[in-house]
Amino acid sequence: MKDYCKILKEIKNIAVVGISDKPYRDSSRIALFLKESGYNVYGVHPKLKEVNGIPVYSKIFEIPAEIDLVNVFINSKKVEEIFPDILLCKPKYVWFQLGIKNDSVASHLEKEGIKVIQDKCILIEHKRCFS
Repeated sequence: MKDYCKILKEIKNIAVVGISDKPYRDSSRIALFLKESGYNVYGVHPKLKEVNGIPVYSKIFEIPAEIDLVNVFINSKKVEEIFPDILLCKPKYVWFQLGIKNDSVASHLEKEGIKVIQDKCILIEHKRCFS
């Protein structure tokens, strides 16, 4: 799965799992970048309600839109905890940010027809495609 530009052109709705309200955190900066790039961005965090004008939900499946891509910013070991929620919302893609990799979860998602990108920064790939 290397056609990142095709994916980034195709998608509209992105769920950012692990969004932070701390402006120096990658999840906060990248979510805002994606929003400013024209995507509909929704945050997922159990304790937040809004970050930089981005609505935040406790669980992925609570988002009132069809999610095309789940962008994951949580620890690789915690990815298993959100696996059932990802299956419930059935996105086309799951993107594990730079440094996040879980082959077991990725394999299960692929078996369900969900394409997975691991250990890549969506911001870096977006800039490669559109700059």
